[in-house]
Amino acid sequence: MAKGYWIAHNQITDVVAYEAYKVAAAKTLRAHGAKFLVRAGSAEFPEGSLRPRTIVIEFPSLQAAQECYASEAYQDAKAIREVVSEADIVIVEGYDG
Repeated sequence: MAKGYWIAHNQITDVVAYEAYKVAAAKTLRAHGAKFLVRAGSAEFPEGSLRPRTIVIEFPSLQAAQECYASEAYQDAKAIREVVSEADIVIVEGYDG
């Protein structure tokens, strides 16, 4: 079974307040088997333009990734994030070749 991924590019406008989102989202992400593969870090953008912060989160399946995002607990955390950052997020199925 192919894994599922959240790939996000975001820009934080209030770093201190963003910590509340990280705390609120952590339990829900763990409950859905999430594993951070990329969490900000150094980046270069040889093509196109993206928000400066890249996050890649791996889930055991596409369904787990979708269910986590749709969960009430994550939606509550998302409400915190939306006030202090701007984001583009895609939920995608991994390659199982």
